[in-house]
Amino acid sequence: MDHLRHHAIREGSHRILDPFTDDQLGTLGRALHLTPGTTLLDLACGKGELLCTWARDHGTVGTGVDLNPAFVDAARARAASLGVDVVVELGDAAGYVSSTPVDVACCIGATWIGDGAVGTLDLLARSLAPRGIALVGEPFWRSDPPEAARAIGDFHTLPGLVAAVQDAGWDVIEMVLADEASWDRYVAAQWLNLSRFLDEHPDDPLAPAFRDELTSAPLDYVTNQRPYLGWGVLAVVRRP
Repeated sequence: MDHLRHHAIREGSHRILDPFTDDQLGTLGRALHLTPGTTLLDLACGKGELLCTWARDHGTVGTGVDLNPAFVDAARARAASLGVDVVVELGDAAGYVSSTPVDVACCIGATWIGDGAVGTLDLLARSLAPRGIALVGEPFWRSDPPEAARAIGDFHTLPGLVAAVQDAGWDVIEMVLADEASWDRYVAAQWLNLSRFLDEHPDDPLAPAFRDELTSAPLDYVTNQRPYLGWGVLAVVRRP
């Protein structure tokens, strides 16, 4: 399967490719007290909404890296439409290190690039200026899930995630969490994208997989994901 195209179609209507709303992303930017000229690096930046809207709202400057050509094109178009100082590179974020240390380094919802949250923080640290802030977005279990839900992934609880980050030598200095409504806007909106794609492209090679997904995903989401799975962004600094 063409996984990059699969994600581009499923999230075609999304600007934020995580269970965050515009308001939650804005809250995170305000919580960090960003100032004009603050430098950002966003690994696996998706469509670049964090970089672009924070540049618009706070005067930050930044670089994003993503492997999906469709997302990179969308991020560049968004930056151009807002007239902001954002550069988006097409490439593999895993192992990417900024040539110049940055004030804020992010990986929001793609910690597989570092084999988990702690490994991703280690990667982000390689691009951070002294006392710079790292942002990591990660799912967590809100409560003990049934076995069927555990197939979604091997996640910490929120206390377990915070403890793991602290044990790795980081201080947690802020956090903003998703909620059920923002999960709905991220996940349920994908079903409409799939439905419209199937209507317009019934003979596409991806159509059978999308048909299966549209048949099974809604019930699986409300049964195994929505009641149990949280998501949020932790802001951390390396402990002196």
